[in-house]
Amino acid sequence: MEAAITILALLFVAFIALGVYATVKAVGAAKRGVDRTITQARRTVEDTTLRAKSFGQTGVAGELAQLRLALRTSMRATQDALHAGVAEDSSLAESVGLFHRLSAHGLELDDELKRLEREPDRATVAALLPQLKERTQRITHSADSLRWAARDWARQFADDDLDALNAQIDIEAGALRHWTVEEQRPQQASGAASQGPGAGAGRAHDAGVDWPEPTAGAGNSTTADESWGGPAREEAPQAITAPDPHLRTRYPWQKAARPETTN
Repeated sequence: MEAAITILALLFVAFIALGVYATVKAVGAAKRGVDRTITQARRTVEDTTLRAKSFGQTGVAGELAQLRLALRTSMRATQDALHAGVAEDSSLAESVGLFHRLSAHGLELDDELKRLEREPDRATVAALLPQLKERTQRITHSADSLRWAARDWARQFADDDLDALNAQIDIEAGALRHWTVEEQRPQQASGAASQGPGAGAGRAHDAGVDWPEPTAGAGNSTTADESWGGPAREEAPQAITAPDPHLRTRYPWQKAARPETTN
């Protein structure tokens, strides 16, 4: 009984701990979501303000707003491209590390530009503008180079994958069309059969072979009609007395008549 009570107590404590852990995780996720939403809203408001200043103000204030807007736009686009690429290809991890180092310089420049917007001495700020423009161009150029390099890498990887896929599809399509090869084979066989007897005779004639023609009195059972596929003619009845073998025309392949033996 005491063991069952102990097990139930342990299970109750485990459920309580699991509930507390789930609650903490849910609160943390909600807090991160709220922070992300607030950050995004603040960023949107700040970007909108910078656009309004760059178009609505002239002089030093307008130029500072343009520099900040160009810097933030380039860095944000590069960050999004690299984070999306490294999720699919881990080889971009080194590029992400370089971007983090570049982001430190970009954030430092953005903070400096932000402070100069509130600087009352406009003459001093105007004197610093060429240096600030050069720094902004260097950082944005590096960020743009990283972003386009990552995009070119992803496109090249996609092209290689597409080439391999096209090759596999061509092989599969050829395998599915195997009946075309099987249809060509019977056609070739029927063409060779249609050239059988006539083609053989034509080849023999072209080769210069002259077949001797049998004489009218020859007792050959194979006639011209039979050799060309016509009906075989019946042989005429022969006389009881055999003809003289010396009067018959002999062919090279016929055997000589054997002399009759006398008893």
